[in-house]
Amino acid sequence: MTAAMVEPDQTPHGRPWDYLLQSWREVDAPEGWRAEIDEEQIVLVPPPHARHNRIAAVVQRGLYQNLPEELDIYQTLGLHIAPLDKLYVPDLVVVPSELTATADPDRNDPVDAAEALLVVEITSKGNAKDDRTKKLWAYAHAPVPVYVLIDRFDEHGPTTTVFSEPLNGAYKHAERVPSGDPLSRGAALDTTGDTGPSPR
Repeated sequence: MTAAMVEPDQTPHGRPWDYLLQSWREVDAPEGWRAEIDEEQIVLVPPPHARHNRIAAVVQRGLYQNLPEELDIYQTLGLHIAPLDKLYVPDLVVVPSELTATADPDRNDPVDAAEALLVVEITSKGNAKDDRTKKLWAYAHAPVPVYVLIDRFDEHGPTTTVFSEPLNGAYKHAERVPSGDPLSRGAALDTTGDTGPSPR
């Protein structure tokens, strides 16, 4: 996935994060594109491939089968990783419904990633390395309790890895299976019976 960088010229006042967040709120991204904040830059991420969207839809449907009413799933919700001053828009995120129900309708604010219960990222050709390393590290620092990485481009074939039990900026546990196979730690997700269809 190719990303376009939009860098602020100079921070007029206050912390660089405050300026970046205000700029993020004002980004008029093309339809389907997502704006994220990483390494003190606003990054525009292009729309994913149809196959990518299909995987997200199947996983979301599986999650909803057992999701309690007080939780919601989003595909376009910004998450602020406060300890690192990063802002990502994951492919799927599970958060308590009250977080969006009580959001200020006049402001486009991200949700604190520490409030997320589960995050799903689906790799694309151009961002697979970031999802495997940079975002894994960031979500552990948030900390997000469960990070699901659906890696369509793993060198051993499509895989799904569930990272859980974040501690001191790293996940203590990881379970990796071929995509489409059931996860033995389904209880960690509390929602899925399997990892969805094979991504390829």
